[in-house]
Amino acid sequence: MKVRRIVANIATQDIAAAKSFYHDVLGLDVVMDLGWIATYGSQETMTVQISFMAQGGSGTPVPDLSIEVDDVDAALDRMRKAGFAVEYGPADEPWGVRRFFVRDPFGRLVNILSHR
Repeated sequence: MKVRRIVANIATQDIAAAKSFYHDVLGLDVVMDLGWIATYGSQETMTVQISFMAQGGSGTPVPDLSIEVDDVDAALDRMRKAGFAVEYGPADEPWGVRRFFVRDPFGRLVNILSHR
């Protein structure tokens, strides 16, 4: 048996609010929309991972989600232009990532990062 994917499920009564953050800003595709569930994804090959953390690194809280992008500074610019407040960073971390934290429309703390 092999795990094929891991899906983060975020409870909300406002499914449409995900579009501005996950589709419009981050550029994820709508891969399924049944009204009661909307799933966003990418056709890029992704590695299956799940992390367990005692802290978020560099004295930060543990983020709910981590999303790796190819250009963290472009993602940061898009988040700011869309009106999402950055809660941490941007920071070049000693373990080789550049990242920032932002809250999605549901209050989830999201770690947006790229490897240097």
